[in-house]
Amino acid sequence: MTKADVIAQISEKTGVDKADVQQTLETFFTVVKDSLAEGENLYVRGFGSFINKKRARKVARNISQGTSMIIDEHFVPSFKPAKVFVEQVKTSDRLKAVVEK
Repeated sequence: MTKADVIAQISEKTGVDKADVQQTLETFFTVVKDSLAEGENLYVRGFGSFINKKRARKVARNISQGTSMIIDEHFVPSFKPAKVFVEQVKTSDRLKAVVEK
């Protein structure tokens, strides 16, 4: 499913114009990115948490040149789904049918 599919589906289910849904969705993405960039986590009850995960400093290898390089400690954005969300996916009849094939 693409972002355009999501916009179309929300528009169809709510009766809101696609342009308004697109603007709202883009604004939501901007809020999430800005919050994480400022070091703030974002919690959406029943859906999940957008969080920054800390990656430790490590030594990596550049295979093509055969050299070592140090990657400094840094943060990466991450999403942790809520228990309700995980349970809904686990109990999905459609996904169970795919696994059984």
